[in-house]
Amino acid sequence: MAVLLECQGVSYDYPGRGAALRDVHLEIVKGRKTAIIGPNGAGKSTLFLHLNGVLRPKGGQVRFQGEPIVYRNKDLSLLRKEVAVILQNPDDQIFSATVEEDVAFGPLNLGLPKEEIEARVDEALALVDMTGERERPSQQLSFGQKKRLALAGALAMRPKVLIMDEPTAGLDPHMVQEVLELTEELHMKGITLVMSTHELEVAYSWADDFVVMNLGKVVFSGPAEGLFANRSLLELIGFQAPDVYRMNEEMHRIGLFELTPVPKHMTDLRMKFCRMNGRAMGGMSIRRVDKGELPSITEVHTLISQGRAVGYYGSRAKHLLATMLPSDVRLPGLRGCLDKMVDGRDAMLYTDGMLVPAIMDHINNLAQRYGLAINVMDGWTEEGHAADGWPTG
Repeated sequence: MAVLLECQGVSYDYPGRGAALRDVHLEIVKGRKTAIIGPNGAGKSTLFLHLNGVLRPKGGQVRFQGEPIVYRNKDLSLLRKEVAVILQNPDDQIFSATVEEDVAFGPLNLGLPKEEIEARVDEALALVDMTGERERPSQQLSFGQKKRLALAGALAMRPKVLIMDEPTAGLDPHMVQEVLELTEELHMKGITLVMSTHELEVAYSWADDFVVMNLGKVVFSGPAEGLFANRSLLELIGFQAPDVYRMNEEMHRIGLFELTPVPKHMTDLRMKFCRMNGRAMGGMSIRRVDKGELPSITEVHTLISQGRAVGYYGSRAKHLLATMLPSDVRLPGLRGCLDKMVDGRDAMLYTDGMLVPAIMDHINNLAQRYGLAINVMDGWTEEGHAADGWPTG
C-alpha cells in the first residue's frame, strides 16, 4: 500500500512551552481512513499543522508522496492543494464575507479560470448541502454550518488528503452521522482521510487505522483490535473501549455468541442477535435520484405511513430531498435505514446512481460478516419499473 504522508522522527517545541512533538514516526496510507486519538495536549493539532507545512519541524522531516516537504512559498502552495487541513474551530479558517467568497478563496489563489472556480464552488457547496446559502454572510452561520463551510473550502481544492481536526465536536448526533456519511462519500471518490477525535465511539465505527498520541509521542499505531486489547494504554490516555465492543465481549463471556465477528456499530451487534435468533431482516429498495423524476412529497409520506423506513445516501440525494420536504423533516442515512431493517421493516433508500456499487458492497459485506440474507432491490429502471431484487450474503 502506498504511503502518501510520512513523519520521520518529527520533533517540535513552542518557545517557552516545551516539546509539543517528540520523535514522531507516522505513515498515512493512500485510500485509508486514519483516526488519530489522544487526550488534550497530546500534540494532534500540532501534528496536523506539520502535515501541510504550516509548521516546520525542529527535528526530523515530513514527506509527501515519498519526497521531503520543501518550505518555499511556491512548493507549499502546491502541497496545500493536495493536502487540506480543516481546523477544529471553523472561525479560525473562515475569512471571507460570504459563503461563496470563502469557498472560492482557495481556487482563486491557484489562478484557475473563472469557469473552473465556479464549478468547484458549486461542487463543494453541493457536497456539504449549502447550495442555498451561497450568498449568506459567513458570520451569520450557525456553528454546524461554519464547520460545513470550512469543509467546503477544503473540498474546493480537490485534495488527495483531507485532514480533519475534531470534525464532529459540538455537533448534534444527527449532524455527526451526516458528517461521517459525507466522509464515506469522499472516501469512495478516492480521497485519503485523517481525523482526530476525542470520541472513540465515532473513531471505532469509522476508521481503518488508529494512531494514539500522548505527550507529543505516537504510543500506538495499528488496527482497533490491537488498541482495545491494550487496556493499560487506554487507561493511560483516559479512554475505554467503545460500548459496542465491550458489550460484544460481555455477550461472549456469558455464552450468548462467539466473540467474532466483532461489531463496529450497535446496528452490527443487533445483526448478530438476528442471526442467533433466526430473525429475518427487512429488505431495501434503492431508488436512484438521477434517473427519472424525483419522488413527490406524497410518495415519501405514503411510504412512511406504510411503515417503510425512508432515507438517503449521498450529498446529491440529501440536497434533492431537502428541496421538496419540510425543513423539520430529517430522514435517516444508510446506517439509520439498516437499523430499522433489523426491526423487520422494509426501507426505501434514495441515492445517486454512482454510489449504488458502494452501497451494495457495504450491504454484501454485512450480510457475509453476520451470516444474514438481506434482500436488496436496485430499483427503478429507465421505464420506471422496479428491477428484480436479489438476496445478498
